[in-house]
Formats: sequence, structure tokens, C-alpha cells
Amino acid sequence: MQLGRVTGTVVATTIYPGLEGVRLLIVQPLDRRLNPSGRPVVAADGVAMAAPGDVVSVVASREASLALAVPPGPVDHAIVAIVDAVGALEGGAS
Repeated sequence: MQLGRVTGTVVATTIYPGLEGVRLLIVQPLDRRLNPSGRPVVAADGVAMAAPGDVVSVVASREASLALAVPPGPVDHAIVAIVDAVGALEGGAS
């Protein structure tokens, strides 16, 4: 699981059967200080309400296809949560 920030949406003219209605969003991975880290990815919106600017939790690989309400399909990344706040635990590394 990784944090990311939604930066945009993807419009597809052709989509895999079974993924109709699933929104595809561009997500910029973030490090623990919420700075951009790595290249943006396209993620299926598993929560069906993420929007540009939201900090989200993203899963990858097999877990991504299992996170969607539709039967597993060709999905590499999926948004599984919208993050309300990020903070360090007391006594832990920040």
C-alpha cells in the first residue's frame, strides 16, 4: 500500500469488458513527507469518489484487481481509501 495524490483523470475510448463505469485516475506516488516520489500511475477508483487533489491509498498488483467491485480484470493499481490526515506516531520516526 502506498500514498498518492490524485492529479487528473483518464478518458479511454475503449475499455476492457467488465470495467465499464470504473473511473481511471492519474495518481502521483508520495513519500512519507507527502512529496512526489517516482512516476505517476493510472489507478482504478475503487472507492468511486476520489477527486483531483485528494491524498489516497493505492494498492498494486493482484490486490488491485481484487479491490474493485467488478470481477478481477487487468488492473495494476487501485485506489482503496481516501486519506483524511497523515501524522507521525508518538515516539516513531516522522
